[in-house]
Amino acid sequence: MNSWKTKIKITVNFESNTELLSDNSMGIYFEYDSDETLVVHFKPLNEVFSESTLFSTQGVLINFERDLIDEDDIEYALDVMSLFNKFPQYHIQDAKEVNQISKIIELLKDEYYSDTVSYIMLKTLLKVLLLHLIRFQNDELLPQDIHQKRVFQFLELMEVNFLKETNSDYYANELGISTKRLNQILQEKLNLTAKQIIQQRQVTEAKRKLIKSEITTKELAFELGFESISSFSRFFKKNVGVSPTVFKSQEAS
Repeated sequence: MNSWKTKIKITVNFESNTELLSDNSMGIYFEYDSDETLVVHFKPLNEVFSESTLFSTQGVLINFERDLIDEDDIEYALDVMSLFNKFPQYHIQDAKEVNQISKIIELLKDEYYSDTVSYIMLKTLLKVLLLHLIRFQNDELLPQDIHQKRVFQFLELMEVNFLKETNSDYYANELGISTKRLNQILQEKLNLTAKQIIQQRQVTEAKRKLIKSEITTKELAFELGFESISSFSRFFKKNVGVSPTVFKSQEAS
């Protein structure tokens, strides 16, 4: 199986029981309410689509792993995190904006189902789509759930600091709440603790570095804040299923 197929999935005629790439993947469901209204539903990391999402035969799901945004610059990654965590859904009612989004979705579908599909092209088109959605969302002033806001603030802090700060207490202090309260909010919204989310981010970064660079296991362990190669290797194998060395060789083959 081509590796890109484990990173992005486009489904037409999406149903609520359609299998997603993983629990840790992100999803956007585009529901065509009319020719001039597009309802955009978001599935952030570790969450599910809102119960209010009405899946229709005319809808399109774009499901992708966070690797696709982590491979890019941090400012873009944070903008995407904000897009997914501010609101579970919003309506695009400007006919010109609906047309723009629809055209990009068609380009993505054409590339995805093409016999000569290009991962770089898919990733680029996805970025164009997300940047359009970020622009449209930023133009709207919508009420935001205070707990959802806390989740985004935590994710934003973590994205910038996870290489040097892996203790939950640090993030709770930065947010001005107790560690217990932070974990309660994250458990409610994401069904994960702060520590679990930080570790999840470490795994994603480790996989990215192993694939994209010539970094050694020792260097990577140090960069991610582990005290020894053995502790990092155990952590990686527990979460990925294979050792860092085996993972790197599998991705290279």
